[in-house]
Amino acid sequence: MAHLRSRRRAALIVPLGIALAASVGFVPGAATAAPNESPAPVSAKAAEDAPVFAYVVNTRTDRKTLAYVKKAIARAGGSVVVTHEKIGVIVAHSSNPDFGKQIRAVRGVQSAGATHTSPLKAAGTTDDGKAKLLSKAEAKALQRSAAPGAEPMEADQWDLRAIGADKAAKINPGSKKVTVAVIDTGIDDTHPDLAANFSPSQSASCVGGKADTSAGAWRPSSKDSYHGTHVAGEIAAARNGVGVAGVAPGVKVSAIRVADPVDELFYPENVVCAFVFAAEHGVEVTNNSYYVDPWLYNCKDDPDQKAILDSVNRAQLYAQKKGTLNVASAGNSNHDLDSDAIVDTSSPDDSTPVTRTIDPHECLDVPTQLPGVVTTSATGVQNLKSIYSSYGKGVVDIAAPGGDKFQIPGDTPSKNGRILSTMPGGEYGWLQGTSMAAPHASGVAALLKSTHPKASPAELQRLLKKQADRLDCPSGPYDPDGDGDVDATCQSGGKHETSFYGSGLVDALDAVKKK
Repeated sequence: MAHLRSRRRAALIVPLGIALAASVGFVPGAATAAPNESPAPVSAKAAEDAPVFAYVVNTRTDRKTLAYVKKAIARAGGSVVVTHEKIGVIVAHSSNPDFGKQIRAVRGVQSAGATHTSPLKAAGTTDDGKAKLLSKAEAKALQRSAAPGAEPMEADQWDLRAIGADKAAKINPGSKKVTVAVIDTGIDDTHPDLAANFSPSQSASCVGGKADTSAGAWRPSSKDSYHGTHVAGEIAAARNGVGVAGVAPGVKVSAIRVADPVDELFYPENVVCAFVFAAEHGVEVTNNSYYVDPWLYNCKDDPDQKAILDSVNRAQLYAQKKGTLNVASAGNSNHDLDSDAIVDTSSPDDSTPVTRTIDPHECLDVPTQLPGVVTTSATGVQNLKSIYSSYGKGVVDIAAPGGDKFQIPGDTPSKNGRILSTMPGGEYGWLQGTSMAAPHASGVAALLKSTHPKASPAELQRLLKKQADRLDCPSGPYDPDGDGDVDATCQSGGKHETSFYGSGLVDALDAVKKK
């Protein structure tokens, strides 16, 4: 298994397709600031020579405070990129190495910190391999196996049958009035399975922290940036006699691109922009198959990471307040998010990672552990937790198909336990990960919203849990790879919940039945 940097990039390369899930160095401003200090002006020479970093500055939301803080940012040698006035988040750039320390001392600033551990001009690390797509011969073989009335490649979509999505589509494929925004690497909206359901008016690029709505800005930066296109197909690939089908083939899907084109990382300022954009453009559901880089877990006792937690949480809570349900993947580290300690060896992923032991109750995976977000674990064809999926009692809300190479379907042409969906350039491929589980939950949430159009985000989450199919903890040791080692321990909770599956497996068929 080749583990790349984040949950959206944890990849397994397979012969017939792809399998994808998806104190440290120099961190500017990590020192503690004295209260109410006025930032000293930065010399032009110092600003010119120093590398530039990005920051989030979180303040009160009144105009007087925002205006005062923006002036303080300028005095400290910073420049304002964008101000999200309604949530009190300012994105700024500065070459002043003491910028974070100085701004945290400003009256009205509640938290502030760097969002990268490498300068903005640094090149970063690119993908370490190209994906292998479904070959034309394999595609034709799948098309020949299609059942009457099914999509050409649907025979290989065991995941749709696992949650009753094939049957649900015959009752209600979802409403065109419901949009799921894919906050990700972008979507190839020219794909024949996606074009009919794509909503350009609700799409943008948020790279850099400011929304760009120009035509095509939401598309992937390259064909290798395929993650968002795959996710979109799982949610809303049309039933049009082409390729595959999505869980909710009648709803709209939009793209909010947040992946940096240099290193494919999802930086906080981009994600803040995405949640605010979704909230202000009438999006009903957001899908979040990622964690916010550069930290796998953001710790509250670190001033930079605390600022990241604060800014992203403000943005996603704003989206909830505006009527948006946020669904996220639990992660591909097989971590128990309710344990006493987790060893993180991957952070920060934009510079040199170090090993640190964190408390997952104090150091959060963002956005999946933020309040009100639907945390989704992954299952395979056997309705067993996928070997890579993180879990946790009271943390995981719901489970959904994400695929697992150790759980092989017996009734599909390819015998592939991963998830088949759309790829850029009109192609298709198999991927696996909690990145694939979340869009199944998002699709079912969109069906619920189609059936219950007046439901609030909290009500949708309640319905999502209520209509889930209960899954019990495994009866014996959890050893899906058969190597004799117990890979995780499942715990039962209240109201039939478990640490592996939360309330159970999402159910698309129940979602379209009015009760």
